[in-house]
Amino acid sequence: MILIKPKYSSMTSITVLNKARVLRLWLALTVFVVWPGLAHAQNPPRPLPVGESISYTIKKFGVKVGEATLAFGGLEKIEGREFYRITFVAKAPNFFDEEKIFIDPQTFYPRLVQRNLNIFGKKERITEHYDAASGDIKIVKEAGGKISEQVIAGKKNADNIYCFLYRFRGQGKADKGLKFTMQLPTKNVQLEVKDKSKVKVAGRTYEAVYLESDPKEYKIWFEAGPRLVPLRIDGAMGIVNTSLVLSEYHP
Repeated sequence: MILIKPKYSSMTSITVLNKARVLRLWLALTVFVVWPGLAHAQNPPRPLPVGESISYTIKKFGVKVGEATLAFGGLEKIEGREFYRITFVAKAPNFFDEEKIFIDPQTFYPRLVQRNLNIFGKKERITEHYDAASGDIKIVKEAGGKISEQVIAGKKNADNIYCFLYRFRGQGKADKGLKFTMQLPTKNVQLEVKDKSKVKVAGRTYEAVYLESDPKEYKIWFEAGPRLVPLRIDGAMGIVNTSLVLSEYHP
């Protein structure tokens, strides 16, 4: 290695070195000050892994009655705008329920829900249109060759249990005492992060973040890790009150 001695005095070297240190310090402070501000300004939930699929066992009174999957899809263009798609499919004897939920990529609230139901051979197609500006929800139902419409007015930030799951995961905070409001079309539910607990699913015992609703209609356990995978969901899923218990996870 050849060292080339610079042609300036030691005092000049110290001055240049000090300036370099000041510059590095200024850059470091800029990173710490500016980036948190940018993160706060963006604020909406961060997108989750496209293609993630979670399989559940549906249980009623502790007995398996069916199977379900919850999948997070990529952006799809609907009515000229791009939305993320959540797909929930539940299957049981004489029961089939498929929901395609298109959510705003910035807020993770629903904008369109397309639902296919088959209960004991009775088929229904339900479409829910959520107007973010007015808060109105237009529900169109097709059954038995007939079409009916219903409007629920003034329900701003109307929610959906599956949208809430992903929005909670995306915001990345699961501190004890945090409270959230889930404004369902027909009622409001308050959810609070309780003490961490253990839950056994898919042959494993997990440390879990536990949420409970008021009124006590929902109990949700999320894996206590960065992904906050929903391990178990107790409450009304669609038209039935059941438990979804994780059986497989596919990132």
